[in-house]
Amino acid sequence: MEKVVNVSKKELQEIKAIIGEAFISNELFHEFGDIESRRDSVLAYMEAYVHCVYESGLLYRTKDKKGYIGLAFAGEERFLPKIKMLGKMLKWIPFAKLKKLLHFVRQVSDGNRQYQKQPHIDVLLVCVDKMYQGQGIAGKLVEYAKEMSQEKEALLLFDTDMEDYAKMYQHMGCSLYNTITADNGVTRYNLVWKGNRNDG
Repeated sequence: MEKVVNVSKKELQEIKAIIGEAFISNELFHEFGDIESRRDSVLAYMEAYVHCVYESGLLYRTKDKKGYIGLAFAGEERFLPKIKMLGKMLKWIPFAKLKKLLHFVRQVSDGNRQYQKQPHIDVLLVCVDKMYQGQGIAGKLVEYAKEMSQEKEALLLFDTDMEDYAKMYQHMGCSLYNTITADNGVTRYNLVWKGNRNDG
């Protein structure tokens, strides 16, 4: 596994495209319409989001470049990249669509509240190139996140809007501790991996 740093603009665009394509069917983007009509907006959103994660120094990948994960130790995320991200989203995504999405995000955003005051790592994204899914790469990404959480003696927190992904994380040893369903019917699943910790 390696941190994604100092890549060319071309390579970064390729990374954004890989991650964007993997997220098009994610229920997070329910407000952007059906799978076909949401495509351009999802790619624009994920381009801005991935750029923020990369600029913050929080993006990692498998050495074969088939899998990507964003990992932020509590307090590591930076303010300026987030401001840039929002500016890009406002520029690239129709305001009405973005407003609906942010309304949903606000409704489900504090699902991890019970763990926020403890040392923790937020899993910002988990992505496997669509051409290589089903080969155990997601498992390697999650194992890397677990190793980091053990090193930092921190909880590992996952959020997903996909029931299948929630089940996958549970299969990998995570515990589902909270669900929140927004008024648009989309459910956010909050999971934690505690490692050897038995507290809270």
